[in-house]
Amino acid sequence: MCRKRALLATVLAPIVAGVLAAAPAHAGDKRAKDAPQAAPAAAAPQPPRKASPAERAEVQRADPLTRMAFWSTEVERDGRDLEAGVNLAQALRALGRYDEAADAAARVLIVAPDNYDALMESARANVARGQGFYAIEPGRKAAALQPRDWRPLSLLGVAYEQAKRDDEAAEAHRRAVALAPNEAVPLANLAMHLASTGDLKGAETALRQAVALPTATIQVRQNLALIVGLQGRLDEAEKLARQDLPPESVDNNLAWLRAAIGQESPTRSWNAVKAGG
Repeated sequence: MCRKRALLATVLAPIVAGVLAAAPAHAGDKRAKDAPQAAPAAAAPQPPRKASPAERAEVQRADPLTRMAFWSTEVERDGRDLEAGVNLAQALRALGRYDEAADAAARVLIVAPDNYDALMESARANVARGQGFYAIEPGRKAAALQPRDWRPLSLLGVAYEQAKRDDEAAEAHRRAVALAPNEAVPLANLAMHLASTGDLKGAETALRQAVALPTATIQVRQNLALIVGLQGRLDEAEKLARQDLPPESVDNNLAWLRAAIGQESPTRSWNAVKAGG
């Protein structure tokens, strides 16, 4: 009998426990009636709605000011949103707000130190504000992450120039050209480096090769006009410049050239035009 009772207790224990847990309190049960009622659970706060992929794609076709406002909001909603952080840096750089662009890229790199796009934006922003020394480390990391991409190397070349490290600048530019022989921009950046060291003939040769490529941009063609003009051939430079620029811009550039002829160390101040990485 003892064994039978023990067995029944074992079998019935979970059933009894379940009944006690689920049974409603009787109206006459004073303990149930007097028990304090639990307050309804507060609804969990919902995170702010982030923009959809379609909205993000659409805003990329907008002007830089609109893009900056949009991506600033996205970053406020989620500080770890890498896409938003990189695009904010790009928009700020397009507006000429280079210090803020560098800061935006740096915030992304805190979260994702090896984010290629953020590294490139950091390097671009620092080069754009004339602080090439601070573009070298992100440029190197980007080049290591994408060793077949010419863009970080071309950007590194400009960064080394600003840091007055000419040998490293020349090497970076030539490596970029070797990676992308059919791209006009790395060849143009090499040409402008040659010009900065006084080799105007070499710069002209490289730029003529660059403008013959399908990827040549207005900046590349205007760099050729600059180098031709610095060699004293103002009529030819004017003809080249008028292909892409309005008359007032050409007149301003020609005035600058007339003042610059004879300088031993030409600069890149021709209407602030230069090829980009």
